[in-house]
Amino acid sequence: MYAEFAVAKIGKYATSESGDTVEMIERPHGGMSFVMADGQRSGRSAKAISNIVTRKVIALLGEGARDGVAARAAHDYLFAMRGGKVRADLQILSVDMDSRTVVISRNTDCAALFIQDKTIRYLDEPSQPIGIYKTTRPVIHELSLQPSTGVVLFSDGIRHAGSRTNKQFEVATVLEPLLLENTISAQALADHLLATAHAADNGFALDDLTVLTLYIHPAPPDDVRRLRVVVPLPHLNIK
Repeated sequence: MYAEFAVAKIGKYATSESGDTVEMIERPHGGMSFVMADGQRSGRSAKAISNIVTRKVIALLGEGARDGVAARAAHDYLFAMRGGKVRADLQILSVDMDSRTVVISRNTDCAALFIQDKTIRYLDEPSQPIGIYKTTRPVIHELSLQPSTGVVLFSDGIRHAGSRTNKQFEVATVLEPLLLENTISAQALADHLLATAHAADNGFALDDLTVLTLYIHPAPPDDVRRLRVVVPLPHLNIK
């Protein structure tokens, strides 16, 4: 088996910085973790909050902390720093080779989608954002690491896309046609969901849009690890 992670994101229209942050780290006992945080509001103030949260979680995961412990520590830190007046949505997606599981940690009202045998199931237990309520804990989903399974996480900009243009959609309905393809790709899932959300906002994103996906493929093409990052540089006019 091999794991394919993918991220697709775009910032709120006419805002200099995205308030969503995604970071990744290799786990000390094997595997990978991706951390996605959505800071309160948008722009630079939201970016500052999401950076604080992701840095705290990444540091703890790198030291061997469990996902739930890292999420609770990030909450405690944000709560102490901002006095319970600032919130952030936090989601952690891990492939943990020590336990041979996929671990999803949610502090958000956005559901996670679990794909198995080309069907989609919502993981939507009620969950609170971090930073506001003193006793906040993450909702943890731990799933067996099996081929042909996947996970889709997204920020609330995706969930609310189209709300002002009467073009709202169900995330699962958007992704189901891709599951009928012979080859399912984490990147294709992320790109398609982001493009659909952006189109629902008529190309002018009303909030930061971020999608994080994972798909476990049955057999690796080789033993090479690969990472590809594409970042637009719109403000650099280089000739």
